[in-house]
Amino acid sequence: MKRIYFLLAFTALGLNLFGQKTIDQKVSELLSKMTLEEKVGQLVQYSGFEYATGPQNSNSANVLNEIKQGKVGSMLNVAGAEETRKFQELALKSRLRIPLLFGQDVIHGYRTTFPVNIGQAASWDLGLIEKSERIAATEASAYGIHWTFAPMVDIARDPRWGRVMEGSGEDTYLGTQIGLARVRGFQGKGLGNLDAIMACAKHFAAYGAAVGGRDYNSVDMSLRQLNETYLPPFKAAAEAGVATFMNSFNDINGIPATANKYILRDLLKGKWNYKGFVVSDWGSIGEMVPHGYAKDNKEAAEKAILAGSDMDMESRAYMAELPKLVQEGKVDPKFIDDAVRRILIKKFEMGLFDDPYRFSNEKRQKEQLNNQENRKFGREFGSKSIVLLKNQNNILPLSRSTKTIALIGPFGKETSANHGFWSIAFKDDNQRIITQFDGIKNQLDKNSTLLYAKGANVDDQDKSMFAEAVETAKKADVVIMTLGEGHDMSGEAKSRSNIHFSGVQEDLLKEIAKTGKPIVLMINAGRPLVFNWAADNIPAILYTWWLGTEAGNSIADVLFGTVNPGGKLPMTFPRTEGQVPVYYNHYNTGRPAKNNTDRNYVSAYIDLDNDPKFPFGFGLSYTQFKYSDMNLSSTNLKGNQTLNISVNVANTGKYDGEEVVQLYIRDLFGKVVRPVKELKGFQKVFIKKGENKTLNFTLTPENLKFYDDELNYDWEGGEFDIMIGTDSQNVQTKRINWSK
Repeated sequence: MKRIYFLLAFTALGLNLFGQKTIDQKVSELLSKMTLEEKVGQLVQYSGFEYATGPQNSNSANVLNEIKQGKVGSMLNVAGAEETRKFQELALKSRLRIPLLFGQDVIHGYRTTFPVNIGQAASWDLGLIEKSERIAATEASAYGIHWTFAPMVDIARDPRWGRVMEGSGEDTYLGTQIGLARVRGFQGKGLGNLDAIMACAKHFAAYGAAVGGRDYNSVDMSLRQLNETYLPPFKAAAEAGVATFMNSFNDINGIPATANKYILRDLLKGKWNYKGFVVSDWGSIGEMVPHGYAKDNKEAAEKAILAGSDMDMESRAYMAELPKLVQEGKVDPKFIDDAVRRILIKKFEMGLFDDPYRFSNEKRQKEQLNNQENRKFGREFGSKSIVLLKNQNNILPLSRSTKTIALIGPFGKETSANHGFWSIAFKDDNQRIITQFDGIKNQLDKNSTLLYAKGANVDDQDKSMFAEAVETAKKADVVIMTLGEGHDMSGEAKSRSNIHFSGVQEDLLKEIAKTGKPIVLMINAGRPLVFNWAADNIPAILYTWWLGTEAGNSIADVLFGTVNPGGKLPMTFPRTEGQVPVYYNHYNTGRPAKNNTDRNYVSAYIDLDNDPKFPFGFGLSYTQFKYSDMNLSSTNLKGNQTLNISVNVANTGKYDGEEVVQLYIRDLFGKVVRPVKELKGFQKVFIKKGENKTLNFTLTPENLKFYDDELNYDWEGGEFDIMIGTDSQNVQTKRINWSK
């Protein structure tokens, strides 16, 4: 017993068993030595001078001088072992020699880029997603980066919003699981390891619900909807130890997220007991002035720090205003100290006080310059992210011995565009990125010919290249069309009111179709697009997103059957923009449509079918899967029992393949209305041709919980539908009664 008291005494003193100071004690000692200006300096983040990811205001001479004075805590957009070392040397000239944190938008890869994030989500493969972030962290840390502004875990149900490319789609459950995989990948075995970087859950909160899908726009919703749909991925990330959070630009019910006490103080730092720190998004503190929530930067700084925003990214509000606010008694110094403590803890955890240059290692950087194993993985990940939407008459896979293939479209010989939005540009991108043309050409037999014609530009009305494209198609046995949206048409500030093919691309497709040649259409995009004519008239369609460094090889692997596509859509694809928002887990109404064409005094459009063009979870394969023998351990359960569910899935086709088996539930009656379906589990399984496997799932009352109108989180007894299938529309259903 005395030994236990001895250990507790050591803990209370902030010491470990070897007499060394804990991080908390080191931070407390450092805080006691800091002036108010030095404390506020730790809350300041500036961007580097060559590459900016927002509206730049930096004066390089002033910034460098402030770093030497200890008035800057972090830099973003500074990368490379040599460059980060130079900035760190400046920080170590300050009085207290507090090192800088270097942040960067490492969104879907660093030196090796992977599919844009929504494309990764289409793989439904948590292992691949986690490994991609492990590689990204290893590469980025070798270039001196400590911190990534990812993962984006915003739930998004409006494809007009450009940042859907950066997230995981419309579903809370899937988005949560993918967000956790990303955090694990970035942070690895723990902060302080040289291949681990700090992750950042963003954008807190509800950024994906911007009105009209217009970036930065307002969000107005019930707190029940906020807690049930948009906050769970953030809560899970906090519980998993994500190092940081980032504010969203939007207001939530009239209060900008950057100064929203409810989500920052009450939930994140209060109820969730989050110990990391919160960074503003670029300029979001100062942007509360045009929001109409603060009259000037001084009031914006006051409201942000009191609400719980710890670091000011590029607003220039904290350094200029916080010292005055403290001196005037408007901001209690405890709020400054709390913010500084959270930031310093991360710097200690990263090992920067022991060695400020430990991540600025040119030898490690050189090793990651062109890592072939990473590229090999990127090729695999790209192929696993492709979704087969249509394969009429089994036109795919193509034969490598096809005599003549024509590749037509504006993306056939693109290089850096294959990165997609939110990628790090390198000077040799044009040499190292695999084009679609080269990927296909390299897999064709030596006696086969690959022709090419651009046919059209991405986004203008020029039809002068049509004739050449048509003549090229006439010479081919098969035509591969590569259309979509430009890589920079999805991303931040890339909202679109029209999400059809841009320019004259659809006109080009129609002209090529008139030749009568069999067509395989590849759609390059960072969001769901509307392409009804193509969907109805083109025999084979692959949704290829933007796949990264190895894009051309990944695409060729699928086209020629080296890889059997197994991707599934993480967002519902609408028939038209007028149907948006459309998502699978909507509530029913008092007048639900009876079928797809029911429009008579029901909740429907009089000029549009009721279902989407492609449902959530949809994706075909070169083989066929048959579901049978769905069994439940019981149809009457009580209390905290567990429901065991099994289903047999047989591969009845001619190819080995992967299938994503999806589990949905419906709570038929509740104190508040419940969605018509909710994803509660999925398994990605590889099944050889002619074989079958039995998949097992479990449900407990925890899976049945929801928020009521008073924000109580619990479940109710009653009837539930249990559904298993290949997508959200094609399911087998059994009903149970689960009493409380």
